[in-house]
Amino acid sequence: MKNWLKSGGWRRSLKHWFPHLPLALGLAFAGLLVMALAYGRHFGVRWSDPLAHVPPSGVPFLLIGVALVLMSVGLALRSRFAWSIALLLAVAALLAVRLLPHTPAPLVANYVLLLFIALLLARRAFNRSSVAAGTLFAITSSFLLLIYAVFGALYLGAEFTPPIHDAVTAFYYAVVTMGTVGYGDITPHTTHARLFTISIIFLGIAVFATSISAIVGPLVSGSLNRIVNRKESRMRRTGHFIVVGLTPLAHNVYRELKRRGQSVLLIAPQTPDPGDFDAEDVIVGDANNLDILRKANAAEARAVLAMRADDSENAFIALAVKELKGKAQTVVAVNDAKYMDRLKLVQPDVVIAPQVLGGEILAMALSGEPISGDYVLQRLLHFDAKN
Repeated sequence: MKNWLKSGGWRRSLKHWFPHLPLALGLAFAGLLVMALAYGRHFGVRWSDPLAHVPPSGVPFLLIGVALVLMSVGLALRSRFAWSIALLLAVAALLAVRLLPHTPAPLVANYVLLLFIALLLARRAFNRSSVAAGTLFAITSSFLLLIYAVFGALYLGAEFTPPIHDAVTAFYYAVVTMGTVGYGDITPHTTHARLFTISIIFLGIAVFATSISAIVGPLVSGSLNRIVNRKESRMRRTGHFIVVGLTPLAHNVYRELKRRGQSVLLIAPQTPDPGDFDAEDVIVGDANNLDILRKANAAEARAVLAMRADDSENAFIALAVKELKGKAQTVVAVNDAKYMDRLKLVQPDVVIAPQVLGGEILAMALSGEPISGDYVLQRLLHFDAKN
């Protein structure tokens, strides 16, 4: 149990159900509360024939409540589209409670408002999208909005010019208003009718825009992912060399390895100048990050050469490579002699110190000391530093 807590297993377990499942249950409960408003202020639901006792003023609450319950299923599945529609329905419920007459329900309004705030705070938890789910919820929300508009137009029919008394005229007005066409042949002339018309326009635009994003978004995202995955599959290599850094040493090592026909990847902290490296060989990112190293498949590389200008960064890169527990050897460049012993504590397979050696050889030559090839090779490459 202690190991599970220390390893963060409880966080991973929590992510499987929180916060989307509690919010889904909360939204379903809100839907039931709003549906109850359709039967009057005392919530007197008659289950034997529930629809027969819904007054015209309760139709909007009934439709909004049903939609909230349906969207709770989408929240349980972490649907981004269901989250967006749930926010719109929460706003519609608040407006209905405030604007429609004979519905004093402050407790329901406060609960829906708190739920709206909770949904906004948990927006990152709802990140799933698919064409099938998006299409389903788009059709459902559009159908519910159409019913809301038709019943609302019939209920407020006397407040329009000319009055709306039949379902066909109400359907016509609902479609024209949802489409924001506005021919002007039927116009609202009271405050309630105008607010109702504004709500249809607002919800119609929101549902249309959200539906398009829910359906087209996954299609575009899927296409982009396929393109990116094809590119990454070309970059995924084995038995290759990984050069880290944009220093002159890193540049020269990359060029010489390529000239000898070796497979080389470069991990650069920023995008290099065009023409210096082949685009398919470059990964931009921090090599201390295990995700970047995995992207470069460092565990299956022949060697990872840490050749940045900062010796401490080179040491951390070597430690990160070892954390992958792959077969890649680690080669660490040393730029300052005073860090040589510290870098050896990291136990890289090879330590290379060309700048340190250059200063040492120059001093030996000026002092007249003999310089042998074996000495130079020994000082340049410190093999098996961990031994």
